[in-house]
Order: sequence, then structure tokens, then C-alpha cells
Amino acid sequence: MTIEKEELEYTSKTVRSRALYDEALAVMPGGNSRTTTFFDPYPFYVERGQGAHVWDADGVDRLDFNGNYTSLVLGHAPLEVVKAVQQVAEHGLSFPGPTEHEIRLAEQLTRRIPSLETVRFTNSGTEATMNAVRLARASTGRPKIAKFEGAFHGTHDWVMVSVTPDPKSAGGARRPKPVAASAGVPPAVLKHVVVLPWNDAEACAAILEREGSSLAAVLVDPLLGIGGIIPPADGFLARLRELTERHGILLIFDEVISFRVAMGGAQERFGVRPDLTTLGKIIGGGLPVGAFGGRRDIMDFYDPRRGGARISQGGTFNANPVTMAAGLATLNALTPDAYARLDALGDRLRGGVTRLLEGTRRRGQVSGVGSLFCLHWTSAKLSDYRSSRPKDGDAPTRVFLGLLNEGILLSQRGMGACSLAMGEEDVDRFVNALARVLARG
Repeated sequence: MTIEKEELEYTSKTVRSRALYDEALAVMPGGNSRTTTFFDPYPFYVERGQGAHVWDADGVDRLDFNGNYTSLVLGHAPLEVVKAVQQVAEHGLSFPGPTEHEIRLAEQLTRRIPSLETVRFTNSGTEATMNAVRLARASTGRPKIAKFEGAFHGTHDWVMVSVTPDPKSAGGARRPKPVAASAGVPPAVLKHVVVLPWNDAEACAAILEREGSSLAAVLVDPLLGIGGIIPPADGFLARLRELTERHGILLIFDEVISFRVAMGGAQERFGVRPDLTTLGKIIGGGLPVGAFGGRRDIMDFYDPRRGGARISQGGTFNANPVTMAAGLATLNALTPDAYARLDALGDRLRGGVTRLLEGTRRRGQVSGVGSLFCLHWTSAKLSDYRSSRPKDGDAPTRVFLGLLNEGILLSQRGMGACSLAMGEEDVDRFVNALARVLARG
């Protein structure tokens, strides 16, 4: 089926969403406040969510493998999180001062992540990486940062570089050129951001040797999330750790997404200890959240005692008690057994998709770690952002719309996640739905 036919079927099922979209266009550019949730011809409007399902304004039920972009690890409206939120909200929604809830979530995080000696909270992953970058510059006295091509770390200027660049304008694969990922990113930013190639340790070593004396930090998503949940090659992160230590560069792990792959996140799973870590998504239990932390001597730049902090960090809703309680309830539910179940669901889904694609001889594959996965419409060996780009540019959209019409919600680029609200039958339903979409494609 063509994209046009998938769109026609979609619009026939979402008449009320279309009406709401038309109303939204009158008061918001593009009709909403999240560019990532927009798609042609218009996004459906969510009415409610429960467990592994969401229902739209037209009453259409969809099995949710998006999970608000991987943040709902327990599924929608889990009872323990809802109760925690209700109990705290009854006593007030926010205050001009700290609460005990902040301490308890910080304790839980520092127990789970040994490298997180101390931590501070923000309201988003974007704010977390922004603070971590500022902290790295302050503690090293160096101006530049390095990030990987195909990695997303939020929407502040310093990381809106080479997120999804066209390789034709991004330089060579072993020495990528910084490319602005948005209008409004000043040219000066590109002069202070060094771009690294994922999974090429020798190329990274050469670049860090050349730029090391001016680099404050290397910022890395351990799974290259936007590049397609592409795991690091054996030894790659350890080599990166060795290189950064040699050149006096701070290593920052962005675990906003990857924290859901183990009790202690990707750094536990791959056995590498960064200097700083940024967090978000699941640690807020479905509410807005971010956090950053790491070595105590570095984080002390934020200590306001003895004459004031060297770095000030405000935020009216930082460590909001309702969010802290929701996050703590979520982490309490993420036991070793829960992670084992998430891993099993992810393995079952990836195995089912792989057998489907091999059986139908489709040009495609699936990647991922733990409960995270991503569909790729290329037969090239997946190693980095460039290798993950689809050979058929329309394939991700066609599959995304086709799955919507089959009652399955995924991200537009093909990334998804299993939640603890799911069972094996839900994973099998995904694979069967994908088979029907591909059969008519």
C-alpha cells in the first residue's frame, strides 16, 4: 500500500482528531508544542491511556510501543505511581523550597548508579545536558565539547549539531563536519563543537588527540538513540573512557533513554564509569523531569555554601514534589526481576521481527538493547548513524502509518520500547501487525 492509501485509511478513522487539529492551528504554529509528535496529514489527539494502550479522540485503541518516547517504562497510569502522585498533590503541587521527596529520589539514584556521587534535578533532559556541558566547561576551563554524529541531547544550541545531517554536507565518515541541526544555531557554536564518528575508536582517537587540549567534555549517548539504538562495539566505550582520561576530558553519559536498560543504566550494562551522567524520562514516572550528577568534586561547583556557588542553577519547578514522588514510585517498581522481564520482551520482539524480515526477504533489520528497539529499512551492516539511513526514504513513514492503521503506535523513525504493562501476546501482536503492513507495501 502506498503512503497515500495509508493516509486515506488513517484520516477515515480520525475525524475528531482532524477537527481538533484545525482548532489547534489557529492558536499554535503547526498545531502543537512538540515538533517530534507532528506527522502528515495530522497527529491523532490522545484522550486517555491505560496499561499498554492509548485511546484517541475518535475512540481508536492503539497498543503503545512509543511510551511517550520511551519514558513510560511501567505503561500508562500505573496504580502505584498514580497513588503516589495523588498523596503528594493533596498537600500542595509546588513550593518555594525543597521537600523530602527530592532527597528520597536522589538517594535511590545514587544507590543505583555508583558514578552518581551527587545529583541535582531539572525539568527536562535538555536542561540536564545543558547544565552538564556548562559544568564541564567550568571545571576544566576549556571551551569546546565533542558529541557523536547522529546523537540527540536536547534542544539547546550546544547540542543541536549533527543530529540527523545529510552526509553530503557533513564531511567524511571518519572525520565528520559539524552541521547545525536547526535554524537559529549561531555559527560560533559550530566552532566549539567537535563531531565524532560512532563505533570508530581509531578515528575518535585521532580527533581527540588533535582537539584534546581545548575539549571540556565528550558527550555520549551509550546507545546512539536517534541513530537507531545502535549499541557500542565491544570495547568502544572503554576506549573512549581511556582516551578522555588521557587528555583530561570529562566523559558525560547521556542516559536519558539508556537508563532503562539496567538497574544502573548503560554504564552498568557496559561496565564503563563516566565523570558525569544526565537523566530524564523514566526517573519522573511520566511527569516532566531531568537530572545531572557525577563526581562530587565536579558537582561541588553548584554548592551554594561558603560564599555562593560558582555556577547558579535555578528553576521554579526543579525537584517538584509530585514529580519526585512519581519517579520514586517508578524506580521502586523497577526491580531486577522487572528488568529481566523487560529484556525478555525486547528479545522476543527483536527475534520475531528478524525472523519475519528474513522469511519475507525484506530489506530491513531491527536493532536494540534490553526493552529498546528500532526498525531499519536497510540491509547495510549497522555501525553508526550513516549506515542506519534507509535506502527507501519513504519506508519509515509508510510503516509508521501502516502500523497506526493496524492499531500499533511507534515513533515515526521506527524506534520503540516495551513496557512492563505488556506481555508476550502484545509483542507477538506487534510482529503480526508489521507482517500485514509489509505484505501490502
